[in-house]
Amino acid sequence: MNGAVETRTVVVEREIAHAPEKLWRALTQPHLIEEWLMKNDFSPVVGHRFNISADWGGVLDCEVLAVEPNRTLSYTWNLAHQDPAFNLQSVVTFTLTPTAKGTHLRMEQSGFRPEQRRAYGGARAGWPQFLEKLELLLERTD
Repeated sequence: MNGAVETRTVVVEREIAHAPEKLWRALTQPHLIEEWLMKNDFSPVVGHRFNISADWGGVLDCEVLAVEPNRTLSYTWNLAHQDPAFNLQSVVTFTLTPTAKGTHLRMEQSGFRPEQRRAYGGARAGWPQFLEKLELLLERTD
């Protein structure tokens, strides 16, 4: 074995009854991201470093890795914590695929180490809730 630690990934997929362009705005405009995810200083520019402030007081340190308008958005999702079990270095990737009814959204968060059961469980529980809030936001915005 080459010493690589096997990591786990959370994947949430759903059909969204809105065009990729509308979904893209909700994924990339800070005031909209705040409505469905958390407070942030995001900018859709590769290399841009930004923070996401969690309700529970944690701050995620992020960097934009990939931006392909209306198609792909990827950024690091890192959390430094006193407890190593909560130290997280992961990557979140959104993939948008146009469909007859709107957009197929795939959210993937990769990089959970085996000992990070709580962080992995939190992501598995949290992302479906975030995406539900995202869909509600899309329903009420132009």
